[in-house]
Amino acid sequence: MAALLKRLLQHGRPLAASVRPVGRREANLGTDPVVAVRVRFAPSPTGFLHLGGLRTALYNYIFAKKYQGSFILRLEDTDQTRIVPGAAENIEDMLEWAGIPPDESPRRGGPAGPYQQSQRLELYAQATEALLKTGAAYPCFCSPQRLELLKKEALRNHQTPRYDNRCRNLNQEQVAQKLAKDPKPSIRFRLEEAAPAFQDLVYGWNKHDVASVEGDPVIMKSDGFPTYHLACVVDDHHMGISHVLRGSEWLVSTAKHLLLYQALGWQPPLFAHLPLLLNRDGSKLSKRQGDIFLEHFAADGFLPDSLLDIITNCGSGFAGNQMGRTLPELITQFDLTQITCHSALLDLEKLPEFNRLHLQRLVSSESQRHLLVEKLQALVEEAFGSQLQNRDVLNPVYMERILLLRQGHICRLQDLVSPVYSYLWTRPVVGRAQLDAISEKADVIARRVLGLLERSGMTLTQDALGGELKKLSEGLEGTKHSNVMKLLRVALSGQQQGPPIAEMMVSLGPKEVRERIQTVLSS
Repeated sequence: MAALLKRLLQHGRPLAASVRPVGRREANLGTDPVVAVRVRFAPSPTGFLHLGGLRTALYNYIFAKKYQGSFILRLEDTDQTRIVPGAAENIEDMLEWAGIPPDESPRRGGPAGPYQQSQRLELYAQATEALLKTGAAYPCFCSPQRLELLKKEALRNHQTPRYDNRCRNLNQEQVAQKLAKDPKPSIRFRLEEAAPAFQDLVYGWNKHDVASVEGDPVIMKSDGFPTYHLACVVDDHHMGISHVLRGSEWLVSTAKHLLLYQALGWQPPLFAHLPLLLNRDGSKLSKRQGDIFLEHFAADGFLPDSLLDIITNCGSGFAGNQMGRTLPELITQFDLTQITCHSALLDLEKLPEFNRLHLQRLVSSESQRHLLVEKLQALVEEAFGSQLQNRDVLNPVYMERILLLRQGHICRLQDLVSPVYSYLWTRPVVGRAQLDAISEKADVIARRVLGLLERSGMTLTQDALGGELKKLSEGLEGTKHSNVMKLLRVALSGQQQGPPIAEMMVSLGPKEVRERIQTVLSS
């Protein structure tokens, strides 16, 4: 960059502004089949992917798929000091886990790569050179100490800190003298007073005269890395991005970006700024909230579809607001023009119910049910391992029966290996005294149940068993039906609460029910 500045001085290039404005197209959804829809999700790998990032990625993915476009993942890693090890890999891993994989990315490659900004430095240098040549940018020699003093002085006077544009009007001789002492200045972009108005696809017409409230921004740091403002403009241009869907916190910065597009002579994309995703109480989602990271939800057994469902359900842009929508349904129902400016309030206490609906849908699908059986087998092995007295409980037929009986009652697959359902996998330790404490007629009740199981033609279904179990207390003086059910529950599960007795018996099967009752009687 220092060599470039010296060349500009030698050839008498202007350091004052001479920028030619470039017209903008009229804002529309850009669904013209001639124009390819290309959108991007551009996070910084300064942390793992969380719900706020997932929502931005999802809206971009849905928009791309609705219009047969491309969804691009670009990593904005120019701030090397803040990069978190493993974050780049986590972001792409979690997008794939969520079912919204990018079409182009650092991992997948693509025609517009590389997809990490730290590997695109030459493009930023070329853009900076073009801006310097026209005088739209200039070198800044202000030290960090001076800039910090400016900031402190502004805060002391209750003003918004801003650069005072001290280096903006340096002449060629002054620049040459300073370059001799500081060969690596930062480069600032010269803000124009007349920032163009633009039509945001969510917020409507906007105009921000940034020059009146901000100093000229740094676009290239002294270490040769660009700032966000230059990098995103250069990358969106060279990657052919048609629409920029990003958080509303960038709405004010868009004026700066449009000035950069004008100065570089490039056509800008269309912008749609998404309202913020907030906690239920209106506070901001924070990376310091450990439970908002996707890997946390994945480890806890929440399904990707339930997360996609809840973060769109609390917002806008979709026809209706029903729970249980799948990704294809979200794509079909999405309408960018229906997104409102109101922040979306996320109530994570509702997530288990969303997950219950999506888990029930998977259990109802034969192909998906087989995958759930494999996951449940692994969970049972991990939770009980050597405690399994009978490994027949890992039989896919048995596990599928459990899933079908409990569908709609459990919120996560992990629920089936919680203590409440331990009786499904291991035999409870129940003493005869426990049954006698419930009813003096434990022997009679047990014999009636065993006789019920031996009855020829008896089909072990919940409906059939339910009717027969109601008859068990008949003729047993002083014995309530509720005590009979309580005794059977303890004998079969060792617990005071749980699913209906008929369901427990169907789940375990006649052979296991018989053996458990006989074991307790003989103890």
